[in-house]
Amino acid sequence: MKRGLTIWILLLLAGGAQASGGVDSLRCEGRVNPMGIDAPRPVLSWVLTGNERGIRQVAYQVIVSGKKGERWNSGKVTSNRSIGIPYKGKALESREALTWKVRVWTNYGVSAWSAPAHWTMGLLRSSDWTAQWIGYEHGFPWDSVSKYSRLSARYFRKTFDNPQKVRRATLYIVGLGHYEAYINGQRVGDDVLTQIPTDYTKEVDYRTYDVTENITKGANALSVVLGNGRFFTMRPKYKPLKIKEFGFPRLLYQLEITREDGSVARVVSDGSWLFAADGPIRSNNEYDGEEYDATKEPGNWLRPEVLPSWGAALKAQTQDPIRVVDVVHPAGLKEIKPGTWIMDMGRNMAGWVQLKVRGERGTKVTLRFAETLREDGSLDMANLRDARATDVYTLKGEGLEVWHPVFVYHGFQYVSIEGYPGTPALSDFEGQVVSDGLDTLGTWTSSNDLFNRIYANACRSIQSDYKYLPLDCPQRNERMPWLGDRAVGCLGESFWVDNHRLYAQWLDDMEAAQKKDGSLPDVAPAYWNYYSDNMTWPGTYLMVADMLYRQFGDAAPIRKHYASMKRWILYMHERYGPLTKDKYGDWCAPPGVASTGGTLIATAYDAHLLDLMTGFAPLAGSPADVPRWKKMRAVAARAFDSAFAKAADSTATASLLPLVFDLTKDTARLLRTLARYTHVATGVIGTGWLMRGLTDNGLSNLAYRVANNRDYPGWGYMVEQGATTIWERWNGNTAESSMNSRNHVMLLGDLLPWLYEDLAGIKAGTPGFGLIIMKPVCVDSLGFVRASYRTPYGLVYSAWENEPDKWTWHLRIPPNARARVYLPGRKGSLELGSGVYTLEERK
Repeated sequence: MKRGLTIWILLLLAGGAQASGGVDSLRCEGRVNPMGIDAPRPVLSWVLTGNERGIRQVAYQVIVSGKKGERWNSGKVTSNRSIGIPYKGKALESREALTWKVRVWTNYGVSAWSAPAHWTMGLLRSSDWTAQWIGYEHGFPWDSVSKYSRLSARYFRKTFDNPQKVRRATLYIVGLGHYEAYINGQRVGDDVLTQIPTDYTKEVDYRTYDVTENITKGANALSVVLGNGRFFTMRPKYKPLKIKEFGFPRLLYQLEITREDGSVARVVSDGSWLFAADGPIRSNNEYDGEEYDATKEPGNWLRPEVLPSWGAALKAQTQDPIRVVDVVHPAGLKEIKPGTWIMDMGRNMAGWVQLKVRGERGTKVTLRFAETLREDGSLDMANLRDARATDVYTLKGEGLEVWHPVFVYHGFQYVSIEGYPGTPALSDFEGQVVSDGLDTLGTWTSSNDLFNRIYANACRSIQSDYKYLPLDCPQRNERMPWLGDRAVGCLGESFWVDNHRLYAQWLDDMEAAQKKDGSLPDVAPAYWNYYSDNMTWPGTYLMVADMLYRQFGDAAPIRKHYASMKRWILYMHERYGPLTKDKYGDWCAPPGVASTGGTLIATAYDAHLLDLMTGFAPLAGSPADVPRWKKMRAVAARAFDSAFAKAADSTATASLLPLVFDLTKDTARLLRTLARYTHVATGVIGTGWLMRGLTDNGLSNLAYRVANNRDYPGWGYMVEQGATTIWERWNGNTAESSMNSRNHVMLLGDLLPWLYEDLAGIKAGTPGFGLIIMKPVCVDSLGFVRASYRTPYGLVYSAWENEPDKWTWHLRIPPNARARVYLPGRKGSLELGSGVYTLEERK
């Protein structure tokens, strides 16, 4: 692109704002007004507002108050920090309700006080819990505790009298594996599949609800339904060395009521509750589906067993709950044989189908789920392996009935409907997408419709595979949190949604799964006992922590996990030396592509991970470790050069890794090799560095061509074959079915970071985007790119358009941040403070 010498800079300033700006978006522990946190020193953040150019915070003041008065007054603190401010007041107590506000001083003056925000403390000591675990450690005659487990839901109930009006009522609850809680017949909360899956032997998370409006004066009825989740595993009594089992569902329930006169009453789970299993949910199994008999009401009430203390640490839930996040209306419905209908949802999704039906009592409607169809139009369930993915609803026979499962979900595009009374209509069904209820952070669109469709497919797969854990897939008999799938994927996902707390929790799961000798698993929590000593899959432990630091400015996970990371690195070196070990290689490369040696990959990753440890050590308060990590990194680099210098151009991945990890001086030879690959020729490992590796080394046009291909293999090929999500295999339309998910994220690689950081030009220059690097790569065949991203400092916007006579770039930089702006094709950069700008260059 040829340009003239004149650059027009138009500053677009809105008027009418206070000269000092303001403060908004107050967050405690990353959440808005959270309940029941157990961090003793919660971390506070806020966002500056204002339309003036170059707003910079120079000081702040925080005041935190509670029932006992002022708990912390920071006074005027000279600092530009607006994220990650630790509470430094008086020691906080269990159940304490806090209100806080903040004001800031900027280079324009002092702001008004923010609107007040709130948080409440959870139960900080084990002695705060007076509830007992209750459950029933047996199956019933209609259950099957076998490989294909069928275990009915467990129902618990308790009545009590409340003689006064309620000032405040709080429920603390754990239901292993899933639960729904009701008070006086009303559902508590709007979350679904409630209860975070963890290694339940190490940690169990409790949820806190404000139920003040649910409790009435007089008689009250409490009830809880327990499903199986991952606690009563989907395949018990099968491959015991591989599959971890925990036991039968159990409940811990503590309701605390502050009455009008200030007295406190507690209603807790104990032996006085009633229990039944002979109710309408006859079976619930995450792989196999849910069976619901509406003719049954819970009966044959028993006393539950009071169970011994579970032993795992009780921790307040920090993650956003799973919710119904979207509704999908079916696109087609066809009868393929008498009484069997196939419904097309129009897109692949993860969740369930809600049906409306009228019919005679005892009529059974069976729904089966699959991602694809056979040639005869029937469901193709082969890629589900032994997952049965079947829901059954038995009608009560009393007018219109509306139902969906509550303790299972499915990954599907097509639904087989059998036994439906009469002729079903599209309006009788809706798909409900179930995923973590995360805030959307980013938007991205361009003049390239193929890129837009790939981006939409990527977002659907990310959404499908978030279920409190970052899973590999939502449909077959797996659904496991494989570490290797997210090493780079977590970064791309963070540009779309706020996955901060999801991944912080996952790091805790990894640490909990670490063995005493230092080894880390390939799956965490370790529901499957896979410890194969890789550098790549367990290395995700470090790469996720690095992402949280760079994207969100959060160094706490590095400090928390540094010792465990160090134990793992030293374990691998002591056991395997500098030429380290890898099991999976460049997993799922296109068939026919030469394989990349696992030891080459592992040794290159070792050098990269040692670079990360070098940066982590000072953040973790261990600067004395830096020389050690640098020395080990130098040894790894020499080992790589000695063993693999000649082989480094044997495959695309073998060429990429030494380039992006700075392990070679012979860049020209490797770039010549990469230039031969005009299509994707990498698997999970190589694809994680492909787009940025090409772009950073002067091959941006090649990167664009690879992404823009519509033929095999590539993301565009998936779109051309009708995909609405990302496949597990590049040849997903022809691959053997046993490992061929149509809804996976691992092959996204670094595509999303490339779209945001390189094409849109939005990249963190310092942790948390205090400095934003805005350096868009403008490919001549791309007419425009428009993207936004809500950083911890506020919204960044970048929109450029390439017209015949000019190139125009619209920018927005949030207050208290600054940007280093690079114009394509020009040397040097501009330093811009906050504000709204238009940069225009005539050609």
